[in-house]
Amino acid sequence: MPDLVIKNAKLSLAGEVLEAELSITDGRISKIAKDIRADDTLDARGLLVLPGAIDVHVHFRDPGMTHKEDWYSGSCAAAAGGVTTVIDHPNTIPPTTTLKSFEIKLKASRKSIVDFGINAGVVKGAELEKLWRAGVTAFGEIYMADSVGRLNIDDDILSTVFRTIAQLNAIACLHAEDERIIKRCTEKLKDKVDPSVYSSSRPNESEDSAIARAVQFANVAGTKLHICHISTKEGLRLLGENVTCEVTPHHLFLSEKDWDKLGTFGKMNPPLRSEEDGRALWAALNRIDMIASDHAPHTMGEKEQDIWSAPPGVPGVETSLPLMLSAVKKGRISLQRLIELMATNPARIFGLNGKGDIRVGNDADLVFVDMREIKQVKNLHSKANWTPFEGMNAIFPKMTMVRGEVVFDGEIVGETGSGRFIRGNGFSDS
Repeated sequence: MPDLVIKNAKLSLAGEVLEAELSITDGRISKIAKDIRADDTLDARGLLVLPGAIDVHVHFRDPGMTHKEDWYSGSCAAAAGGVTTVIDHPNTIPPTTTLKSFEIKLKASRKSIVDFGINAGVVKGAELEKLWRAGVTAFGEIYMADSVGRLNIDDDILSTVFRTIAQLNAIACLHAEDERIIKRCTEKLKDKVDPSVYSSSRPNESEDSAIARAVQFANVAGTKLHICHISTKEGLRLLGENVTCEVTPHHLFLSEKDWDKLGTFGKMNPPLRSEEDGRALWAALNRIDMIASDHAPHTMGEKEQDIWSAPPGVPGVETSLPLMLSAVKKGRISLQRLIELMATNPARIFGLNGKGDIRVGNDADLVFVDMREIKQVKNLHSKANWTPFEGMNAIFPKMTMVRGEVVFDGEIVGETGSGRFIRGNGFSDS
């Protein structure tokens, strides 16, 4: 007998929404059929059941900056937003660039209520092979420009580490902004105080140039390259074979016109772009590989500084799927394409086996939503206690399951530490 059977569900299966029952045994989907016998059942009448979202780009700030976020608060925000797996990036304190710092982060991550992977940082002297064998998911994000907590590198190091990453058959995740262009533009604008000048200080050209250079290095080395938070129409033109990319909800739903409303709370890297860029990103969702939040929380006090002093980054792990489900409701994107962007493709590209689809044998990572229930974004779970999407329409989960266990049902009910570390493809017991 299965541990649980979900009845009266509308399941998203193989590109269709079908009425079926789903049984869960030992945390995995064991059967999809009709009239499955079970002692324990869950009635999902009226609800759409989706595979749990996978967010490959979060900064949970733990260890070292837990006043902004920690693994528990960040994972609670994820669960409340229908995200069942996250990949945390390396710019914590200490940065995840050595085996020792990886072990420190792994210990801190045991507070998570959702499953997780950990990316390693790339700097001169980083222990790349040791980290790969320890089970990191990928390398990066690799900064090509100045950013808070940065692990930015020059071209010589980039060429060397790309060769090493290629030899390990790993993925290099790139933060594509050209430092030289940014310095030149910032010098002209540094005396201005209007927050909107920040977009001009990091122009489209900086992303275009950085992607072109990185693609050239990656092609020579044979490196699998992933472009983080692509934000410009120019950057989209440079995508090619062996290059994947992600787009953030803040570059889809916000633009330079939001500077007046957000002020320094709208500062992020890459910055708010033009409405034309936003339209290009929406139009390219048929070839962009995934949506990721770049969840980068800061306290309100930290953001309430002048535009040059305020740290870049916005929280987003809890709002990504709800905002995109609202876009499905409006007809801006199909449900099936959304599932590909937020579950299937992230699992496939980053080697998260057993995740990303509702199918027999996969983890029972499930999100239950009522597509009729539209709410405004407010009262979120991140320590940041603010969101750039305040007041926007969204469809939030009614319930979130990780491996068959309910972690959110309108309230956080997941046990601290119930999330599982997902070892990367390079893991070796030795």
